[in-house]
Amino acid sequence: MENNHTEWKVLKSEYVIQRPWLTAKRERLELPDGRIVPEYYVLEYPDWVNVIAITKDGRMIMERQYRHAAMRTNYEIPCGVMEDGETPLRAAQRELEEETGFGGGEWSEIMQIYANPTSMTNKTYCFLAKNVEKITSAHLDPTEELSVYFLEQEEVRNLVLTGQIIQSLMVAPLLRYFYETDR
Repeated sequence: MENNHTEWKVLKSEYVIQRPWLTAKRERLELPDGRIVPEYYVLEYPDWVNVIAITKDGRMIMERQYRHAAMRTNYEIPCGVMEDGETPLRAAQRELEEETGFGGGEWSEIMQIYANPTSMTNKTYCFLAKNVEKITSAHLDPTEELSVYFLEQEEVRNLVLTGQIIQSLMVAPLLRYFYETDR
């Protein structure tokens, strides 16, 4: 696709908050036609990974955990933040192992997506891991509290289609997976 749009010019940029899980910049911008945007906010996050993990017997590994901003407990695919110096694939493999104890198998990248490229800098790398197996026990981060489930693929498809998986960065790769496997 052709990119015929000019980048906006940053006239001033300052951090208004810098914390491990929240970094926000306030910028003054000049648009290509000369108009000035006095305040534009950019949220900086580390890149993320998520994994559609399918066991050797064809079940999908799903998690349920509470998400405070939505004030709900939902089904999700294994996911997490990339650590400094990690490749997306290594981060995805680490997250699957840490959260579920599963690993191995055949891995491929499904897609790369942004949560909100209007104001958020992070990219999410989405992976498919087939034929994974239990290799260790889960070892969760101190703030993680989750339950692991092994669901039939049709059950997961129904969770997506009935709105029981609400995280858009998980719905997108799941829909793509189901679209491509139905062809």
